[in-house]
Amino acid sequence: MGNHGQLDELTTWLEDGGHRWVIDQAFCEDLADGEDLTSQTMVSANAESMATLVARAPGRLAGLKILPDIATRFCKKDLVIEFCAMDGQTVEPGMTLVQCKGRLRPLLAMERTLLNFLCHLSGVATLTAKYVAQVVGTKARIFDTRKTLPGLRWLQKYAVRCGGGYTHRFGLYDAMLVKDNHIADIESNLLQERLITGIRDARQRYGSLRFIEIECDTLEQLQQVLTCGPDIVLLDNMPLDQLQLAVAMRDRLAPQVELEASGNVTLQAVAAIAQTGVDRISVGALTHSAPALDLALDIKS
Repeated sequence: MGNHGQLDELTTWLEDGGHRWVIDQAFCEDLADGEDLTSQTMVSANAESMATLVARAPGRLAGLKILPDIATRFCKKDLVIEFCAMDGQTVEPGMTLVQCKGRLRPLLAMERTLLNFLCHLSGVATLTAKYVAQVVGTKARIFDTRKTLPGLRWLQKYAVRCGGGYTHRFGLYDAMLVKDNHIADIESNLLQERLITGIRDARQRYGSLRFIEIECDTLEQLQQVLTCGPDIVLLDNMPLDQLQLAVAMRDRLAPQVELEASGNVTLQAVAAIAQTGVDRISVGALTHSAPALDLALDIKS
């Protein structure tokens, strides 16, 4: 699936409300069956206010698309929202992103949940954009992984797309990735035959597979695997010189197969990895280690 198709699929999921149960969970964590005790005590029930979402640091936006659903959950239909920016946009400190007007009590109740989602998702998009910038001018594309927070996978993958990255697979159900643990009990002399049979059977049984990928740790394994008919080969923790040899081997034996580099891919290393000629680079850090982007909700009466 191409870049545009993946974004369409993620956007459709959001538009269909696939994320709303996560917002419900966040609402229950803060309010349960009770009330915001501080606001009930200190804020008049009729008080209204203007809230402005602003950027305090440079970065890439993600998560604005779910803001109306957060507002609906906390503020019912009372909040008027004006968007001044959009997901995927680069922002600078001091930039106004959203303006909201409504009753003060629900605005205060919503503040932390809104920032939790938007700061995290924008952090993922920002880190992704930094990786993407490092591989400009090469054929390599940056992909996410399944190293996501439970319940937030689709939102985090949406944030990766907002940062210019790509979706690897959504789960165990939509693509086949044969890793070393899957074939640990197969004797080496039988491995090639088993892979050929497995790939053929998977394509016959699961016609909607996104791709079939096989992990390799060595060039010897790669030489075997390239003849088995995968769509992608994952090159796990290979040093740069071996990645270059792997690309040359692929070009010679199976030019239609894409090569994906993975394993401890840092911002400092990713450009050199891309220059070896691999097609894809998967980075778990995009979702499991992205620092939050500093955003603030300024509320004024």
